[in-house]
Amino acid sequence: MHCSPEFRTTSFLETLRARPPVLPHTSYRRTPLRTRLIAAACCAALVCPAALPPAWAQNQLPALGDPASEDFNLGTERKLGDEIMREIRADPDYLDDPVLLEYLQSLWQPLVAQARVRGNISSDIDQRMAWEPFLVRDRSVNAFALPGGYVGVHLGLMAITYTRDELASVLAHEMSHVTQRHIARSIANSKRASLVSLAGLIVGVLAASRAGSSSVDAANAAIIGGQALSVQGQLNFSRDMEREADRVGFSVMSGAGFAPGGMAAMFERLDQSSRLNDSGGFPYLRTHPLTTERIGEARARLGTAAPVAPVSVLEHTAAQARARVLMDARFDALRHWQALDADRVATSVADKLASAYESALASTLLRDWARADVSLATALNIVRTSPRSDARAERAVVLLNAQSLLARGDVVKANAALLPYANDGSRPVLLLTTQAVLAESAAGGPRPDDAALKQRASELQTWVAVNPRDPLAWTALSQVSERLGQPLRAIRADAEARFALGDLAGAVDRFHAGQRRARSGGAVDFIDASVIDARLRDVELLRKQIKADEKAAR
Repeated sequence: MHCSPEFRTTSFLETLRARPPVLPHTSYRRTPLRTRLIAAACCAALVCPAALPPAWAQNQLPALGDPASEDFNLGTERKLGDEIMREIRADPDYLDDPVLLEYLQSLWQPLVAQARVRGNISSDIDQRMAWEPFLVRDRSVNAFALPGGYVGVHLGLMAITYTRDELASVLAHEMSHVTQRHIARSIANSKRASLVSLAGLIVGVLAASRAGSSSVDAANAAIIGGQALSVQGQLNFSRDMEREADRVGFSVMSGAGFAPGGMAAMFERLDQSSRLNDSGGFPYLRTHPLTTERIGEARARLGTAAPVAPVSVLEHTAAQARARVLMDARFDALRHWQALDADRVATSVADKLASAYESALASTLLRDWARADVSLATALNIVRTSPRSDARAERAVVLLNAQSLLARGDVVKANAALLPYANDGSRPVLLLTTQAVLAESAAGGPRPDDAALKQRASELQTWVAVNPRDPLAWTALSQVSERLGQPLRAIRADAEARFALGDLAGAVDRFHAGQRRARSGGAVDFIDASVIDARLRDVELLRKQIKADEKAAR
């Protein structure tokens, strides 16, 4: 094991990546020897199996339901996962792109449903886990499962997949790490491993990441040295766990209607790509090492799986193109993607669509409207005239068109583009149409009688009632409520948006602002004021519990 004597500041999400942390525009600093020794101890205790008791390094796994695995029970796992996610959501590399996230969910939800059907997700696990995928803005090829049912996907991974089945195979594999409780079983595998010290260390690392400048060196050293338990602690899963996740994941993905060849194709693509060019951009292969045995087993399973009907690849092509552009939003990178519609020699329909979509999105982000319109017209023509009609791919291009039109302030054309999808109940359409309504009513003061604003407020309220952890929807609701002359609802929605992003202090501040507004006189909605009081109590109780856990861990 080697731990570098030099550390530097880094974002929390980088501690989840199984590669040396890389953060642009940040200078290196030399840390005191004592701090580096602490980091080395963390690294030795948490990352290197040779430094652990022999039992930890064994491949014999406790069975599901083994009493030892219950040392790390479902409640503890979810609590730890929620705490980690609060840190992740505050990280600038956490990406909430409604279009990409909707596509990811379209693959994820059938996998979850199939896992329930197969009994991999029992009723107790189902209720206690989050079952939430999320996106990380990073060029590296990686995905990881966290405690509590959270699964992160790097845009770099989406960018190299050619079909939805390849991406679904990774999601199914990571989900299987959760359903098979590999984190708990890893902990149970070491009888000498203390749950209190393990949870305390992670909570301590999270606390350090929030520490002030006086302890920033120690915080960063602990985070980087321990790689926050790689926070994937699971994340150096044993070979037995990898094989089990492959086997279970294959059954889930094939049962959910994805092409069974997706897993073998993904393994082969990762293997070939890393052989040709792996300059540290494939951390997935370090936490999930490929072997000829794993690849062979994936191929062998194809003989036992039922064939599935072919699905057009164009919707995935659009998602892949979007991921490629969003994973690197620097000016030079956007210029590169913008030029592809003219420079790339595209032979297939998918390649032509990818080039047009990438150019259109990059041109929109560069605010080059003329170039965006040319590429959008090309993309729309491709999906509308392709040999196989692909309504989902056309919708993906239309959503990009609406995004581009709204970015330049052309509300009329944006509304016209969204009209065919106005009632589809999706998150991207809801947020885009809300943006359009807000743009239309931008001039002047409150508009309490605006029918369009009232409709959007009702739709958003219904959405957040079902999806309370959606910060973009809460923010949109806050803006609409403010425009409707409903200040308490606007403040409450703003507070909920901050809470959904993990900013508990900000949420408390906004709830207090709501209380002050309610007590300042004038017309006040009693229900809104009561909800603010109740939610403030809930959030303050959560903050106290977190502080108590951190104190107990010290």
